[in-house]
Amino acid sequence: MQKIAIYPGTFDPVTNGHVDIAKRGLTIFDKLIVAILKNPIKECFFTVEERVEMLEGSFEKFSNIEVDTFDGLLVDYAAKRKSHAILRGMRAVSDFEYEFQLALMNRRLNRDVQTVFLMTGLRWIFTSSSIIKEAATFGGDIQGMVPPIVNEKLKQKRQSRLSKL
Repeated sequence: MQKIAIYPGTFDPVTNGHVDIAKRGLTIFDKLIVAILKNPIKECFFTVEERVEMLEGSFEKFSNIEVDTFDGLLVDYAAKRKSHAILRGMRAVSDFEYEFQLALMNRRLNRDVQTVFLMTGLRWIFTSSSIIKEAATFGGDIQGMVPPIVNEKLKQKRQSRLSKL
């Protein structure tokens, strides 16, 4: 039986830290489903469609990574996709409490789905989507912190916003 993990997130945008977690996750799992939660409450910088495009571009060399979207409970989505694992990355101790609470709630909702945590590589420990977006918005050079497709999309967003001023 194939070991499938769901790697959920907003990926607004995907960073090289996310890519690192996914690549390392493939050493544990046969297949990863990188899944974007469609959350109408959360205001995102990129649309769901743009995030799917960036993720697909970031993982195009990996035949065992699928990009998808979902709404509702993560454990329900995992069961629907015949996955018994959720892959989560953690950068620092500050991530632990929130991730721990999520893992416990998911375990309470579906005992057949396990959460696996991977620590982000030291190279990416300071990297977050929020910091990347802020730096790029003000013209910072974020090359090397995000996949090339994301770097280009962020430049386009910045240009678009500047042209409207």
